Amino acid sequence: MNDPVNRTMLLVDIEKFSDRDDVEQAFLRRMLYDVVDRTMERAGIDETLRLRADQGDSVMEFIDPNVPVPQVLRSVISELPAQLKAVNRMASRGAQMRLRTVVASGFIALDERGIWVGSDLNHACRLLDADLLRAALRERPGDVALCVSQSVWTGIVRHHHLGIPAEEFHEVTLASKNGPLPAWLLGPVPASGQAAPSPGAAGPAPTPVPDASGERPGPAGGTEAGPSGGGSASTSTSAPAAGPAPAAAPAPAAPPPAGIHFTGGAPAFGGSLVMGNQHGVSGGRVDGDVVMGSVGGPPRPGRTPDDHPPADATPDQDAPSPDDRQPPATGEAGPR
Repeated sequence: MNDPVNRTMLLVDIEKFSDRDDVEQAFLRRMLYDVVDRTMERAGIDETLRLRADQGDSVMEFIDPNVPVPQVLRSVISELPAQLKAVNRMASRGAQMRLRTVVASGFIALDERGIWVGSDLNHACRLLDADLLRAALRERPGDVALCVSQSVWTGIVRHHHLGIPAEEFHEVTLASKNGPLPAWLLGPVPASGQAAPSPGAAGPAPTPVPDASGERPGPAGGTEAGPSGGGSASTSTSAPAAGPAPAAAPAPAAPPPAGIHFTGGAPAFGGSLVMGNQHGVSGGRVDGDVVMGSVGGPPRPGRTPDDHPPADATPDQDAPSPDDRQPPATGEAGPR
C-alpha cells in the first residue's frame, strides 16, 4: 500500500438510484459525471488536480491539497445545484435526479489493487449514507443536500469565507454502525433529526412554569406574560395576566350560634343532668319552642340578650334569680 496522502474529498450520490431500471441507471450515471465535471471546471479545478473513484450510483473526487478548500465548497454550494437544475429541466421525469453530497478532508492511500482506503474516507462514506442526510434531501424542495465533516467546519466553514454561509449550517449527529458521527448540515434540519447546539452557543432556556396568576418568572426576577398574554417581554414588576381574572371564591359561611333549638314536636332527653341555664321550664311536658342555652333566646326581664345585667342595674337587680341556682347533685337532698 502506498503512503497516505492528504486530500479534499467530494462525495456525490444519486437519490433512489436502485429504483430505476437499467436504461435509466446508465443515463443517470452519464448525467452525474457530466454535472460533476462541469462543476469542477467552473470552479477552476483542472482535471489533473483530482482523482476519481466510481461507486456505481455515486462518485468520489479526491482533490489535490493545493486547491483551496473554500474554492471546492463554493462550487458545491452554488455551482453544483445550478448545473443539476440545467440538466434536470431537459430530462424526462423518470430521468431526473437529486443528489446527496459530502465535503470532507483527510488522508487516503491506494492499496495493492488500486482501491482508495483510509479511516477518513470511511468516515466520509458513512456521512453520505446517513439516514439524516437522506431525510434532509427528501424533505426540502431543492435537488441537493450538503453535509460537511467536523474538520471542514472547524477549519473552513466557521470562519465565514466569501461565498460560504456559515450561519446556514447546523450541527447534527448522524447515526452509523460505528456510533454517532458529528457533522454540519447546510440548510434546515429535517423533522426526523435534531440539531445539536453550536459550540459556545447557549442552549434554549427552560420554559418557566406559569403560576396561578398566569405569569411566568422572568430572567431577572421579574415576570413574563403567560400564554394568555400578548407578549413575552420580561419586566421588573409583575404584569397582570391578559385573560379575565378568576372569580373570587365565596367567603365561608359563619358558623351557627351555639345552642340547641327545637321547633315543635315532643323532644325527649335521657339522663339526669342538664348543664347551662334553664328558663321557663316546669313540669314534665313542654309545648312549642324550647331553647337550651342563653344564646339566641329572648332575654330575661332586667337582663341584656347575653344574660348580663344592664349597666345601670342596682345590686338588688343583679341578684341571681331562683332559676339561676344550680340543681342539687344526684343523691343529695334538696330543699323540700
